[in-house]
Amino acid sequence: MDFKNLLKTRRAVRAFQNREVPENLIMEIIADSCEAPSGHNKQPWSFIVIKNKTIMKRISDESKKNILALMDEKPGSFLPEFKPIMAHKDFYVFYDAPCLVYIAGQKEIRSLDIDCTLAASYFMLSAADRGLGTCWVDFGSIIEDQDLRMEIGLPDDYRIVATLILGYPEKIPNRPQRKEPVILKFINPQV
Repeated sequence: MDFKNLLKTRRAVRAFQNREVPENLIMEIIADSCEAPSGHNKQPWSFIVIKNKTIMKRISDESKKNILALMDEKPGSFLPEFKPIMAHKDFYVFYDAPCLVYIAGQKEIRSLDIDCTLAASYFMLSAADRGLGTCWVDFGSIIEDQDLRMEIGLPDDYRIVATLILGYPEKIPNRPQRKEPVILKFINPQV
């Protein structure tokens, strides 16, 4: 697929086929992600790949519990319309995706959010190029339980930046209308 079509066909997918994504394919996508630029070429990203549905369900429940607590402690931290969704016992933040990938890094790295977000963008484009669907699911990133963090291999000094679900799409959603670019100013060289 050419790059322009790839940009237009990559969508947030929330409905997946009941089909496992092969490990070698995930590794290829991760390798593509590592081609992303990073501040001072630090390449601070690390990946956690979870294909275990039981662990994914525990993470979903943990994240929902923590989001609800945050909503009570800090109103405005999430949009209020998310509260009934998070409180619903059957809501599963990972939408039955067969694979969950975290992109994380050491908290102290100043450019961590930007660097890992660039890697996540490359990940999503690489997956789409291979006929796979992804969705950035921030609801699955709030893991406070230390035992669960240790079980998934997330060190204490690391922070999750991107939570991506991955799988073969049931269908690819239509492309939403895009706004025209807002250019605040265009400064040409002096003549």
